[in-house]
Amino acid sequence: MYRIAIDVMGSDAGPATMVKGAALALEKYKELSLLLVGDEKEIRSAADECGMDMTRIEIMHAEEVVTNYDSPAAALFTKTRSSLVLSLSALAEREDLVGMINAGSTGALIAGAMRYLPLETRVRPALAATLPSEKGGFVCVVDTGATVDCNAETLLHFARLGSEFMRNMYKIDSPKVGLLSNGKEETKGNKVVKEAHELLRLAEDLNFVGNMEGTNALSGECEVLVCDGFAGNQVLKVTEGTARRIITDIVKIAKREGREEYMELVGRLMAMYDFNSLGGGIILGVRKPVIKAHGASNEKSVMNICGMILNLVENKEAYSGMK
Repeated sequence: MYRIAIDVMGSDAGPATMVKGAALALEKYKELSLLLVGDEKEIRSAADECGMDMTRIEIMHAEEVVTNYDSPAAALFTKTRSSLVLSLSALAEREDLVGMINAGSTGALIAGAMRYLPLETRVRPALAATLPSEKGGFVCVVDTGATVDCNAETLLHFARLGSEFMRNMYKIDSPKVGLLSNGKEETKGNKVVKEAHELLRLAEDLNFVGNMEGTNALSGECEVLVCDGFAGNQVLKVTEGTARRIITDIVKIAKREGREEYMELVGRLMAMYDFNSLGGGIILGVRKPVIKAHGASNEKSVMNICGMILNLVENKEAYSGMK
């Protein structure tokens, strides 16, 4: 039996959505049990409403909530009874907990993961996302928001974390690494990108294939796309927004022209690009799987992220580099 901690507070959709997603996960994954952390009254109310199986549920009451308006670092020390801090500390201390889900403050979650779940050899954690590539596989975009201001050495570190993840999670022997830039030529990019290009080119442990423009980011020319957290977050959100726009336009055309056959295509595109299907961002470089869910995640997303953690548990070295 695997037990996952879910911080039910902080989500844009509210605690009830996180609890309902937990109920779906219990139905789908029979080997799963859950620790729900948050306001106990709200958790029990939502659990009763959806008829949750409480035999595999543990509730930990939290008196406080870390919000997006809190200082990430300060919140860890001033809101010690918050659902975020209690979830992270429980994950760090309890052997029965194998992972954690949070849909609140990204900054606080990253800072908390660094504090409570550091590796023996301290590394800077990165927030990675896997997006579908044109060739049918996945591209690991790293970083997608943990560190918005990077130097070249940090980007080299991200390349190694992303490569380790793709090597172990997707069994790619030598993942191709690309560096996000404004041109494929090695002379393109800002000062940091140019310096990072040289470091990546000289790194014998990486399969560096050069710069990647945004138009080729998800082409499959690379399996790891390296960038700072600001650019990576934009890649993630622009991809999501563009996909949503295209899918919406197809639905409009299908309705206007009576082309029901288009809806099959819509279903396929939704499965590929809907963030609720893709799961959440994975914090690489910590001792246990910590997943940052989208703030607006629905019940399906929570369920899918539970499955994502179960897969990560079977591939421990993917997220931590540990054997």
